[in-house]
Formats: sequence, C-alpha cells, structure tokens
Amino acid sequence: MQINFINICMKIALIGYGKMGHAIEEIAKERGHTIACVIDINNQDDFISPPFVTADVAIEFSQPESAFDNYRKCFEHHIPVVAGTTGWLSRLDEIKALCIKENQTFFYASNYSIGMNIFFSLNQYLAILMNAFPSYDVQMEEIHHIHKLDSPSGTAITLAEDIIETIDRKKQWKEGLEGTADDLLIHSRREGEVPGIHEIIYESDVDVIRIQHSAKSRKGLALGAVLAAEFVQGKKGFLSMNDMLSY
Repeated sequence: MQINFINICMKIALIGYGKMGHAIEEIAKERGHTIACVIDINNQDDFISPPFVTADVAIEFSQPESAFDNYRKCFEHHIPVVAGTTGWLSRLDEIKALCIKENQTFFYASNYSIGMNIFFSLNQYLAILMNAFPSYDVQMEEIHHIHKLDSPSGTAITLAEDIIETIDRKKQWKEGLEGTADDLLIHSRREGEVPGIHEIIYESDVDVIRIQHSAKSRKGLALGAVLAAEFVQGKKGFLSMNDMLSY
C-alpha cells in the first residue's frame, strides 16, 4: 500500500476536543504539524478568529447535530475539511454539491483506521463469494463505548451497505435481533470504553464464518485522520479513503 503526501508542516484547526480531538492533536504534533486553534462547544466565536481562518486544514470530530454547520463555517474561508463525525449523512449530498459549486475540499470517511479500511475491502470480497451460497445467512455485531451517540455506528452502516449492494438476498439493514429474511440485522451494543469492534457473521446449518476488526485504541483513527489532512493539501472536491489508499 502506497500513500502519497505533501511533506509540509500544516496548521491544523481542531473542531471538537473530546478524546478523539486529543488523540489527533498528539499524532499531529508527532508528525511535525502545529495546532492553529481548537474549537469546541464553548468557543464558537473562534470560527472567525485569525488562527482559524488561516489554518491549512480543519479536522472535525464533533457531534452529529453541529457537524454540517461546522463544515459550512470552514467552507466560508475555503478551509479543507477532514470530517470524522457520523450520524449526519442525510446531508452528505449537500456537501458534495457545495464541493462542486464552491470549489471546496472535503474528505469523509466513516472510519479513518487504515486497518478498518482494509477490513472494508475484505468484507466486500467475502460478500461477493457468499452471494453464491444462499444457505448462509449474514448478520453483524458492533460494540462501542458508552459515549458514542449514533447507533448503529457509521462504520457498521458502511459495512452493511457494502453487503446489501452485493448479496442479492439482503434488501436493507435493520438494527436489532429480529427481522425478515430480507433484513441484514445489526446488533449494536454500548459497553464501557470499547474503542470499536465490528464483526460480520455468516451462518449455515453446518458451520459459521466470522471476520472481525477490533480497534485497540483511538490512535489508529487519529493517525488516519492526520494522514487524510496531509493528503488533501492541494486537492479539490469530495474525497474519501478510496482516493487516499491504493492496494
């Protein structure tokens, strides 16, 4: 896997300063970048401050209800955005349209972990194989920390949508333990401080096939977000992990 970046020291605006924001700050500094400003719920006026408007990129991990407005505030100053908040995707098409209309730069991933994005590809390939074997039903399980607001997770939804696109016998995903044969069931659990576990389960009358990704910490997510911030320098439009990764 080869990722190409512009090797410069960036001024990064952090939007959202929870545990992910702190992890991103640590990784960014390790990679030689500076934190131009930190914007959280208590200092919204800093969206018009000189440190913010002169930032090279904004990395945003906030809350679903504020995410879209945060992106618009970045766009007002043509600051490239690396977006990590999930739960707002009903407005994703609006962001894509603004990227075209206003020549903005926006990078979105439901999960910034490099390992998880390899897992996405593994999930897609396994679904291609399993489409030919209707004796196997498929379901999902995801576990996250108790502070996570959206359920199922954005990562789980990405995994589910990739399966539904490929496996003819599944028409839609449904959160819960009960559904019809057309449903891809997602069992979501919130426990302790679990960074994230996602498991795909194929089961027939005679055996079970499982694939799982388990994050050890937030560090992998933070590193991926900083790599994305490096990747967007000099680029325009709507970007994703598919643009950044080649494998």
